Amino acid sequence: MARRTKEEALATRHRLLDAAEVLFQSQGVSRTSLQQIAEHADATRGAVYWHFKDKADLFNAMMERVKLPLETAAQEIGISSDDPLTQIEQMMLKALELMTTDPQVRRVFEIATHKIEYTAEMQSVQQRHQTGRDECVADFERALRLGARRSRVRLLIPAGTAAQGLHALISGLIQDWLLAPEVFDLVATGRRIFAVYVTGLGFAWPAAQESGAAPAEGPRDQ
Repeated sequence: MARRTKEEALATRHRLLDAAEVLFQSQGVSRTSLQQIAEHADATRGAVYWHFKDKADLFNAMMERVKLPLETAAQEIGISSDDPLTQIEQMMLKALELMTTDPQVRRVFEIATHKIEYTAEMQSVQQRHQTGRDECVADFERALRLGARRSRVRLLIPAGTAAQGLHALISGLIQDWLLAPEVFDLVATGRRIFAVYVTGLGFAWPAAQESGAAPAEGPRDQ
């Protein structure tokens, strides 16, 4: 009996999170109330507060059910890799492919970027977003430094700046694609833009020839 009660509670929690995803995507986070989520999930408002402290807590739980593309990519970049730059590219392409093939990842990323306002109520959500971004940029910076050292390349801009730009490039590309997925191929475009970007940093990147990028003339000090 206790096991059944536990399973029922878990099922209710999942229904609430599913309902939150649907409503957040369709009408935005700020316009969605906990009462609406409860009704959509065929649950009570009390059930919402049993599982979640507030809307921000529910939102973060919804986010934790999936691994967002950049989080997945950054976490899989290993500093022991012989070719960290190629690994960054592979992880980026994997992230972009995930966006195009996994409806839940796509839905949650859209909510997290286009459907939320960082009001006082959602301060913890903003902090989570910022922390994830900072960790991703730090991982990119370490990989770029390592790649430059192993390739004997002096980056044309500081590694930290290059990492910020790489994060902005990938996240911005995904956000633009979400606005109109039919306009361009996310994975193919990401591959070409990445090649141009790393060539601009000073790396010799074979794929850049397919993208029409000219090789960098020569390294400079950071």
